[in-house]
This record gives sequence, C-alpha cells and structure tokens, in this order.
Amino acid sequence: MKKIGFIGVGIMGKSMVRNLRKAGYEVAIYTRTKAKAQDVIAEGAVWCDTAAECAKGRDVVITIVGYPKDVEEVYFGDNGIIANADPGTYVIDMTTTSPRLAVRIWEEAEKAGLHAVDAPVTGGDTGAKAGTLTILAGGKKEDFDACVPVFEAMGKNINYEGKAGNGQHTKMCNQIAIAGALAGACEAMVYAKNTGLDVDTMLKSISTGAAGSAQMNNVASKAAKDDYAPGFFLKHFIKDMGIADEEALAADTRLGVLEDVLGMAKKLESEGMGDLGTQALIKYYKW
Repeated sequence: MKKIGFIGVGIMGKSMVRNLRKAGYEVAIYTRTKAKAQDVIAEGAVWCDTAAECAKGRDVVITIVGYPKDVEEVYFGDNGIIANADPGTYVIDMTTTSPRLAVRIWEEAEKAGLHAVDAPVTGGDTGAKAGTLTILAGGKKEDFDACVPVFEAMGKNINYEGKAGNGQHTKMCNQIAIAGALAGACEAMVYAKNTGLDVDTMLKSISTGAAGSAQMNNVASKAAKDDYAPGFFLKHFIKDMGIADEEALAADTRLGVLEDVLGMAKKLESEGMGDLGTQALIKYYKW
C-alpha cells in the first residue's frame, strides 16, 4: 500500500495528508476548492480534478468530508469512489457520519470487490497536526489489520470496534460525552465569572483534578480568552450531535444532556455562529 487517494483537504485533512507523505506514501488529493489545497500541492501532493480520478489506481482511498450528503456524493454514482476505484482497493471513510451510511458503503463496496472501513477520528486539529489522532474503525477485522500501517501514519490510539458501522457508533459515544463535558466546562466558567472568581485561576485549579478533561484543558481555555477560532466547527458538532440523537432515538434511547446541548448549539448557529469553534457554546450563556 503505497499509493493513497485523499478526498477532503480541510482543517483535519490537510495535516493528515502531510503525515501520510512524511510516512512515505504517495498521496493524490481532491477537494472542492483547489485554492485551499495549494500549500499541500506545493509540498508534493498530486492534485486530481475529480473524486473519480483520485480513486483510480490507488491502493487506498481516504475520505474526510463535511456532512453525510458529501459522503454520499463522493462514494456513489458514476463519478463516485465505488464505481471508479480498482478492485481490491481499501476505501476508508474517516468522516464522522451516519452508522447506517457506513453500512451502506460497506455493502456496496463488497459488491464491487472493494474493502471498506469506517474510521472516524477524534483529537481535533491539534491531533491531526501531531499525528496523534484516535482512530475508531469498523469493518472486517482483516481489512482493519491491513490498514493499520496507514492509520499509524496519522494516529496513535488505533481501535478496532467491530463490524461495519461500529466505528461511527463509537464516534457517536465520543461526541455524546464531549457534549456534556463541554457544557459542564462552560457552566463552570460562567459560574466562576458571576461569583467573582478569576476564571483562569479556577480553570488551572480544577483541571488537574476529577473535573479535568480535554474540554476543560483545551476548549475552555480558548473560550476564557474569547478565542473562537475553530479547531472543530460548531456547525460540524451540531451535525454530529444530530446523528447521535437520531441513532439514539432509533435505539429507543433518550439522551437528555445531548438534546439540551444540541438545542443550545442550534440556537447559536441560527445567530450566525456556526463557523466558530465549539468553545463558542459559552456564548449561549451570554458570556
């Protein structure tokens, strides 16, 4: 596996492409806006004009795009990955998307003689840059095993979760847990501010104890500085939480905290804040 096609060169994808190239892979790329990928093209990534072109002649095709509809667009139809990848190609969707869509991709890939793995990631832009992403993979065990060297170029905590769709289900668990932790950190900060505490001192004091979390250590600290630059877009977190809520309801499960945080985030998006980072959730509390 030396030739990789990579579709979706955004905040996460760009760093993932760089790490694959550092590991010695030949990487061809496609993204909707070529201008946004000029830096990685200048560094040696090979530009393709279509997703179909990016899929042809590769050992592995990786996708990390925005929304389930974008995943469907690049995988299905005459110009999609499944119709154009060579038989035997490993197709890895690293987008956070619907578990049911992951199963559909796996089924169609099987018919076409391809090996499909759903492998969403967590770790944000920082983990993508450092090559320390957590990778959550579903599909056949032998296909996962074959892809491990590719995963190791991008991540450190690489996990096989079981059958097709289970990578996405595990990512939903991750996003559910983040929703509560993020809201908790925001509420702690608002409480501190409104009771006269120094917010930075409070965060340093409690972040190494039982309340410590990645949300407390990284995201909350940005919010405290009124830094809302996206490591992960609020609009994409809304998409993830919406999928998790839909899957939970399909399993006859109500997740009250998730639903509350999703409602808060949607309100902020309606006010034009969807392109801010997830730390913008604190603005719901009139910070």
